Amino acid sequence: MSKQIKVLICGTGFAGQGHGEAFRNVGAELVGIVGRTESVVKQVAKDMDIPYAGTDWQQALIDCQPDVVSIATPGGAHVEPIKQAIEFGCHIFSDKPLTACGESAKELYELAKAKGIKTAFASSFRYMPEIMHAKKLVAEGAIGEPLEVECISHFNLERDIPFGWSHRKEDGGGRLNNNFTHMMSIVTSVIGEKILSIMGEVRDDLGKAPIVEGVHNFKTRRDFIPKDITDPSLKWGESNVEWSYNVLAKLESEFAKQPVSVMFKHGGLHPRFNEDHLAFYGSKGAIYIKGHYGAGPLYLYGENKEWLETQLPAEIAADVPDIKGDTERNWQYLIRELVKDIKGEPVPPYQTFKEGAIYQQLIDVIRTCDTWVDVSKL
Repeated sequence: MSKQIKVLICGTGFAGQGHGEAFRNVGAELVGIVGRTESVVKQVAKDMDIPYAGTDWQQALIDCQPDVVSIATPGGAHVEPIKQAIEFGCHIFSDKPLTACGESAKELYELAKAKGIKTAFASSFRYMPEIMHAKKLVAEGAIGEPLEVECISHFNLERDIPFGWSHRKEDGGGRLNNNFTHMMSIVTSVIGEKILSIMGEVRDDLGKAPIVEGVHNFKTRRDFIPKDITDPSLKWGESNVEWSYNVLAKLESEFAKQPVSVMFKHGGLHPRFNEDHLAFYGSKGAIYIKGHYGAGPLYLYGENKEWLETQLPAEIAADVPDIKGDTERNWQYLIRELVKDIKGEPVPPYQTFKEGAIYQQLIDVIRTCDTWVDVSKL
C-alpha cells in the first residue's frame, strides 16, 4: 500500500486526540472523528483540523471510507463500533481494555481473524525505553536464567475523582483493565509471551464517588473534584470494580528451564513510601527499574555484587519517538508498527486483538478466583 493511509477516530477525549496525533505523526491522514456529543466532536475536529465530525459511527464509516479506525472510547463501548469496522474491512487500533469481558473480547478477535484484518491492542507500555532495555539484557543472558519478577505500584489516586466509566465494570473500568493490562504486557515482552497459569484477588477500597456533570477528558477529571465533599446535595455513584489487586502468574520463557514466577501488586488508592518498581531476578543477577511502568533508571546487579545504573543502549534510544508524555509516545510507537505492517513493511511482532482477548479472559479469571483455604480451625 503506497497511498496515504486514511484514519477514522472513535472518541473525542484524551485517547482519541492522542491516537489522532500519533497517526498523523507517522504520516497517516485523519479523515474523520466521531463522538457522542455533537458540539464536542465539532470543536475537537476544528481544533485538530479534521475535515469530518459526526455522532453516527456507521454513517462515518460510509462517508469517510477509512483504511484504519482508532477506537478510543472506554472499553464498555468498544464492541459494536469494532464489529461494524470489522464488517467494513478496516484495520483497527484499539485502546485497552478490548471489551468489558472475556467472552466479547474473544468474539472480536475471532471476527477480525476471520476477516483477515490487522489489529493492534494498546497495552503499549512495553515500549518504554527501559523495558526494551531489560528485554535486551535478559535475552543476552545478563541475569542468567530468569526465575521471578515483581511488579509493585501504588497510585494514590484521589478518592473523590468524579464518578464515571472507570468506576464501572460494565464500562471497562477497574484497575485490572487499566493497569494490569500494561503490566502483563511489560512482563511478557521481557520474559516470554506464553502465560501458563494465574490466580489472584481483587478489592474495592473505594465504594462510591461523587456524581459531577461536565467531565469529558479523562486527563482533566481531577479538576472536577467537588470543593466541598460533605455537601449534602451531592449525589453519589456506587463503584463495582477493583481498586487494588494482587496477582500471581507463571510464564514460559525460552531463557528458563522452568516457569518464571511473577507477582503483581497494585494499590490504586494507596500512597507509596519507596519507589514503585519492576524487578527481574535471575540465576546470575537481577534488573531493577524505577517507576511502575519502567520509567527508569535501570540498575543491573551482576558478578560484582553491586547495583549499577546502566545507560540506555544507543540503538534503543534512537528508535524511540521524540514525543513528550509516556502514554502518547508509546501509542505512537505501536501505531508506527501497525502502519508499517499495513503498508507491507517488515515489523517485529506486536500486540493484537489476540492478546487483548487473552488479557480480558485473564481478568475474568482473577475477578472470580476463589483459591482461599480456610485455616481458621487449625
